[in-house]
Formats: sequence, C-alpha cells, structure tokens
Amino acid sequence: MKRDEVVKFLDGYLNISAYPDKSSNGLQVEGKEEVERVAFAVDATLRTIERAAKGGADMLIVHHGMIWGGIDYVTGIHYKRLKALISSGINLYVAHLPLDAHPEVGNNVGLLGLLGLEPKGPFGEYRGLSVGFWGEFDEPQPMEKVAQIIAEKLNTEVKTYEFGKREVKTVGAVSGEGAFALEEAHRRGIDLLITGEFGHADYLTAQDMEQSVLVAGHYKTETLGVKALMDVLRGRLGLDAIFIDDPTGL
Repeated sequence: MKRDEVVKFLDGYLNISAYPDKSSNGLQVEGKEEVERVAFAVDATLRTIERAAKGGADMLIVHHGMIWGGIDYVTGIHYKRLKALISSGINLYVAHLPLDAHPEVGNNVGLLGLLGLEPKGPFGEYRGLSVGFWGEFDEPQPMEKVAQIIAEKLNTEVKTYEFGKREVKTVGAVSGEGAFALEEAHRRGIDLLITGEFGHADYLTAQDMEQSVLVAGHYKTETLGVKALMDVLRGRLGLDAIFIDDPTGL
C-alpha cells in the first residue's frame, strides 16, 4: 500500500488534527513510498527503530515520537535516531493524545476494558479536551481485586493508594502521566483513578483529597493503544504488522 494512503487512513481514523498536543502527531519522518510491513511500539527510540529495521518494517507507528514541538539541533541522539530511520527508509508515524483518547483503540478505553467496563463518558480534561474515560461496576469491587486484574492482564506490578474508598464502583482511566486528573476525579466523585505515573506531589494531593489511585506503569498502560491499532491496520488495510516490546519498568 502507498505510504500516503496509510497516513491518510490513520490521520482520519485517529482524528489527529483535533488534539492540541505538545507532540507533533502524524507522519514525523518520511520514508519509503510503499508500505508492506508496519512495526508498532510505545516509544521511538534508537532501539525500537533498529529492531523495526531488522524486522523488515517500512513504517514504525508509536505513541511517543521524536518531535515534541520541534528539534533545535540535529545532533547527538536526535541525529542517531534520524539517521537510523532515514538509512533504513522507515516512515515514523506518531499518535500521542489521539491514541490516548480514541473511543475504540485508545489506551484509556483499553484500561477500562481490562476490567470489563464500557466507557460511560469522557474523563481527564487536558487543554480543553478529555483524553480519558470513566466506567462503572454493577457492584462495588474491592481494590485488591481490581489491582489483581490489572496486574495480571498487563503483566506488571501495580501500586494502590487507598486514600479513599477501598471498595470502588466508579473508575476513571488516564494512562501515562495521568495524575493531572486527580482533582477532576475527586470533584466528580470517581472512586478510583487508574494511571501510569504517580509522583511525590501527586501522592500528597491524593492523600489530602482522600482519593484512591491505582498506578500500573507509564509504559504498560500505553501498550494497549498501539496493540489495538495494530489489529485495526491488519484487519482494515491488510498490512503485515509486528509489535516491538521494549519495557522500561516505569
């Protein structure tokens, strides 16, 4: 398939232009005109680029790209990553907030799905747009059970901060650095916030607000979107696709 056809599909399906984002979403680095195999990864690192090239990929689709508003100098690691992409002819396509917020393949729909929850509505407002979703159990569930499900299905260690309810009915999901949604969760009466990262100040804020939080890792919470998008490209465009797993443990 022509590269431009793949990009057009992705731009439209992910509604790339709708999100104000510090990431430069869409086709960040142009490569081969023909695309047969697509690699998917969470991050555009030198490691994932080299593994995509070794795997025969013509395009690499990631959640975290190389350009966050611009590159001042093409030196150091920027040069090495660009050189690896250009020398192998790999197209780099990036979907940051659009992949968090997507109602079908998004990271946050995926997090709720791990718990068997359908999204009830948007959650996690960021720059005027919601990038997460919230859902609701039929009956309150113990935090221990929720944590066990997330840990097993993401194959990761989770941490729970039971500052509020220990049996939760409503759940808000914002993957990655989602602690910005703490106050919204408290204001809206969301029993549990599921996110990827949780810092010192976040801990104190949640504690003061008596807001329960489950932290499952930045990387792991953001594998869901790229994997779901990979299945879409296989099914709708008939492209060969591979997933490159390169966990950080964070």
